[in-house]
Amino acid sequence: MITGEHEFEAEPGLPEPLPRGERLIWQGSPDERTLAREALHWRKLAVYFAVILGCRAVFVLTDGGTAWQAVVSVTWLLPLAVFAVGMSYMLGRLIARTAVYTLTDRRLVMRIGVVLTLSFNLPFRQIASAAMRGGQGGHGDIVLTLAEGNQIAYLHLWPHARPWQLKCPQPMLRAVPQVRQVAALLAESLKASAGPQAADMPARAAGPAAVPPRLAMQPEARAA
Repeated sequence: MITGEHEFEAEPGLPEPLPRGERLIWQGSPDERTLAREALHWRKLAVYFAVILGCRAVFVLTDGGTAWQAVVSVTWLLPLAVFAVGMSYMLGRLIARTAVYTLTDRRLVMRIGVVLTLSFNLPFRQIASAAMRGGQGGHGDIVLTLAEGNQIAYLHLWPHARPWQLKCPQPMLRAVPQVRQVAALLAESLKASAGPQAADMPARAAGPAAVPPRLAMQPEARAA
């Protein structure tokens, strides 16, 4: 399942050329701004620091300080806040730039990692189900539930993993542009790999406690 760390790519996003007969269906990367906002939460971090700085100014004023003293007190902490928010935003964009998702007619490959590059090779037989989480501006996530007996460590996947699913980590294609089209391609590929007898399987919501419907590509409630 895990190809391993590598520095050389025979093809973009792939550690080795596709075998003869395997067909590339789609390849893409996360949207940088969307991933920075939703995975690294830089906006929430900015609000947090704004509240902290505002409270500090209020404390100075309520203790009898002048407006100038309140400004000076906030100014001391402002560079730290700007640095933290800026690092969060830039790290999110860097994570997006170094990630490549590849869908073929046989498998899904996730090439991720900023410093250490890893490729996760997921043949369709190892994918139990997939669920789509719609986002703004056509961007969204695709959550994968792995078949029983297949598991990837959460820390290896982060942030390309469903949030807070630590016991049974679920790989997630983050901030995918035109997510509905990509989800449809994946659903068709899963259906084709399962054979014609699976075409009439009922669709169920994907989740760690559900009976995994391999062919279901359903909208999923967004996790906090």
